[in-house]
Amino acid sequence: MTNAPASAQPSAPGSPLGAGPASRTVFDPADLGTLRLPNRLVMAPLTRNRATADGVPTPLMATYYAQRATAGLIIAEASTPNAVGQTYPNITAIHRPDHVAGWRLVTDAVRAAGGQMFLQLQHGGRVGHPDTSGFTPVAPSPVALPETLHTPAGKQQAPVPREMSIQDIEDHVADFASAARRAVEAGFEGVEVHSANGHLLHQFLSQNTNRRTDAYGGPVGNRVRFVAEVVRAVAEEIGPERVGLRVSPGNTVNSIEEGDTEEIYPALVAALAGSGIAYLHIGYADPDRPVFQRIRKDWPGTLIANPVLPEDRIPEDGGLAASERLLAAGADLIALGRPFLANPDLVHRLRTGAPVNQVRDAYMMYVGGATGYTDYPALPTGG
Repeated sequence: MTNAPASAQPSAPGSPLGAGPASRTVFDPADLGTLRLPNRLVMAPLTRNRATADGVPTPLMATYYAQRATAGLIIAEASTPNAVGQTYPNITAIHRPDHVAGWRLVTDAVRAAGGQMFLQLQHGGRVGHPDTSGFTPVAPSPVALPETLHTPAGKQQAPVPREMSIQDIEDHVADFASAARRAVEAGFEGVEVHSANGHLLHQFLSQNTNRRTDAYGGPVGNRVRFVAEVVRAVAEEIGPERVGLRVSPGNTVNSIEEGDTEEIYPALVAALAGSGIAYLHIGYADPDRPVFQRIRKDWPGTLIANPVLPEDRIPEDGGLAASERLLAAGADLIALGRPFLANPDLVHRLRTGAPVNQVRDAYMMYVGGATGYTDYPALPTGG
């Protein structure tokens, strides 16, 4: 399948009347739901493990996000909607009042710096361990992650998860909706439901992790059901204009093997096309892949695309060329992860062509503290 012509693609949010994808830049303003974004650059959700052991965001996190408030939108790191969903140590959560209070410090700091935030809601499913969460992980089927996991006691083999009952599924749908309400109470403009990277919702989509024979397994139409139910429940709770969904078609992280990628995502898009949610976010987006082209053709609303960048370095242009290529292919907003991690003033650097900082991988996760987190330098004239 080829790219749809500009005239067949959705009009660009915030673009001048009649402007097609080829005329847009990442620095143009855009509309997203009820929000006006000053540019089309989105800070992608990045787990950094700087929360407390029980998931409460810290003042250091408020500093980190406020430093990056010039992004058109910040999507804050994955936050668990219930205790059993915790993946790794020191990740954030959003299912208790102290989580809400901790996140309120962050959103207040970002808003004071002129920024806007969504919160990503993520449940690990089989990507979890009792030594981390206190619970046996749950998943669509009792299929263990064939990898080790970082836990408070070090690397350990992932356990066999407990297969979710219908009641478990209903309870989890309700937990996602409650977490969304708490996120709004914490000052977020909205939430992104995480159905990517091999976590719980992605596990329902994928053949190798979903071996159910009931209404949530088997044919593609059944396997997309849980994701659609979660998104609709969240949208009903806080309003569809406050809701996004992230997917990563074909991504094999956390040993996911979808099996029928080209069928899954058209079915999921069809299930949610009339939902009115704010956006669909494609992780590891490649504009040359038929699945990207099909999603852009079928999705009636705003599309956020996260470009594929080298794993070992940030490109010298900070990812600008890859971002512009996705805009030309029909994306409306561009989500960048590692470039924002290492460059709090990324928007300014991209706009001016200034050199970019590289990521210091030794301080990426599990180390805590400000080093490699809030000490990346901004340019003197950055903003």
